[in-house]
Amino acid sequence: MAAPWDGPVADEVADRRVRSSEVVFHGKVWDVRRDEVDLGDGQTVVRDVLQHPGAVGVLALDDDERVLLVRQYRHPTGRMLWEAPAGLLDVEGERPLAAAQRELVEEAGYRAQRWHVLVDYYNSPGGTTEAFRCYLARGLEAVAEDERHEGEGEERDMPAAWVPLDEAVDLVLAGALHNPTTVSGVLAAAAARSRGWSGLRPADAPWPERFPEG
Repeated sequence: MAAPWDGPVADEVADRRVRSSEVVFHGKVWDVRRDEVDLGDGQTVVRDVLQHPGAVGVLALDDDERVLLVRQYRHPTGRMLWEAPAGLLDVEGERPLAAAQRELVEEAGYRAQRWHVLVDYYNSPGGTTEAFRCYLARGLEAVAEDERHEGEGEERDMPAAWVPLDEAVDLVLAGALHNPTTVSGVLAAAAARSRGWSGLRPADAPWPERFPEG
């Protein structure tokens, strides 16, 4: 049985010494490293870690409180998933808000006037360094036709759907939507709306999990 905790409930940096680390796989997008970690209680464990550049997503909400989702093939799952626009932080020097704004234009063909941080999370903290930030974008306007982006690979010919936020919540809870950005973004947006959109962080809020230097 776990011992009771009497401190604050908030994630924090842990001081665990890495005794050794080596890259055991070099991939096209990310690498895998093998760490030997001293847990500080007499135990040492070996863990394989997928090194990930981090990513951002956009829960875009129109004036009728409809969520913009795009349909994309995801090969590891063998499924077509409905997703909020999202992308890797793989452009040198690009800040996360700029990346999210770029992805909204490229994947959906929209710009937004109002941006807030909606939710931050680690996508799979047991196996990867991927830190993810999902923004809430409102005040949407379509970009001009000549500004449209021609996607490649799985990003070609992605259909889009506008789903009322309440319906999107029902779809998430029914198990019809599985993309983590969609699931967390939809539920976080519904929770934020129930509070009158108060408490949302500004779009440039610190993100120490991905940018510890600020």
